[in-house]
Amino acid sequence: MQSDPKNFVNSIAKAFAVLKAFDATLPELTITEIANRAELDRGTSFRLVHTLCQLGYLAAVPRSRRFRLTLKCLEIGYTPLAQADLKMLARPLLRELVPDVADAASLGMLDDTDVVYIERVEGKLDRHNLNRRVGSRTGAYGAALGQAILAFLPEEQYSAILSRSNRVKLSEKTLTDLDLLLQRMESVRSRGYAISDGENAYGLRTVAAPILGIDSLPIAGVSLTVLAERINLDSFKEIAVPRLLAVTGELTRAVQLSFGSVVEAGR
Repeated sequence: MQSDPKNFVNSIAKAFAVLKAFDATLPELTITEIANRAELDRGTSFRLVHTLCQLGYLAAVPRSRRFRLTLKCLEIGYTPLAQADLKMLARPLLRELVPDVADAASLGMLDDTDVVYIERVEGKLDRHNLNRRVGSRTGAYGAALGQAILAFLPEEQYSAILSRSNRVKLSEKTLTDLDLLLQRMESVRSRGYAISDGENAYGLRTVAAPILGIDSLPIAGVSLTVLAERINLDSFKEIAVPRLLAVTGELTRAVQLSFGSVVEAGR
């Protein structure tokens, strides 16, 4: 949504600032401490705290002047997340990217040496005759989506997966040499995302990034693919990478806030 100051409700923003003043290191706060951490005056903080107490999101700590969050706060975000799965959460985010940013957007998970597509939104890629339906798979070594997931695994794990992969040429640009692929993993991890320019299929450009779990290891990945004739690689990266990282960042936060339950629900 476009930002318009006329549509911004300050009181709601201030209420959330009060709730966010609490954290694991400061689970109980006085009104003065809340005001300081939320950057609000004491009078506003007093009214917001007592309103949130009446609504059940804050509670007074007995025999003190402090307040704490209640478990009702979990209803704001955790309950919907815990009842969802990764595919459900990713679907609307992928739809927002096709066709404006890319011609296809995919969510995939690693299954041994393959990456399996578990959600996909596709535009005009029919004439490339690619089998990328939900449930289809391709070698992780040769796909940006697979490389984005592999690169964020421990080195010994991705090395073992690449070593036993059936590394065949998918196009004239496909990397099959093990040493070169190991170097690719290092560059993907350092950069934060993977790039493919016709390596998995001629005439397609792809960027991909991982979704990280509660242990900061990859549990899935998102890729954006565009027809090479539509845009050059540098321009595609400039447009697509920030949007890609925003989506994977949002899904990573969802996984971590749900303590991994959205991943288990999506398997």
